[in-house]
Amino acid sequence: MADHQESSLTLPSAPASVLLARRHALTVLAEWGMPAGSETADSIRLIVSELATNAVQHTFGQSPTFTVELRLERDEVLRVGVTDSHPRRPRRLPAAVQQDNGRGMTIVRFLAAEAGGRLSVVPTAVGGKTVWITMPWKVTVP
Repeated sequence: MADHQESSLTLPSAPASVLLARRHALTVLAEWGMPAGSETADSIRLIVSELATNAVQHTFGQSPTFTVELRLERDEVLRVGVTDSHPRRPRRLPAAVQQDNGRGMTIVRFLAAEAGGRLSVVPTAVGGKTVWITMPWKVTVP
């Protein structure tokens, strides 16, 4: 396998794009050898879903598109990122008992940490941001 593989998909900031972002991520991971029903694939599906949802809901119409990126480096490190053009960094909201939302970043951080990874937020050159999840690649490639 190559030292570096990557894939990206830019989608309109619309609710229907969240499903497309998830499907794209799972398709790419499967092409790279990650079994679709594995625990890691399920975690990444949820991470992409949460980050894409944030890019759609919390950019207040200031980001007409968002981009999902996947990078596999030397079959050792997987990086999953979602980029939008809104400058506000994601915030962890207090999770009140009656609150139905606001827990997405807590879930993303937990899933990343559980997989031995971490979350980072990097500003883009055009004033937006990319939320990255970096985790070990735990798939044995034949």
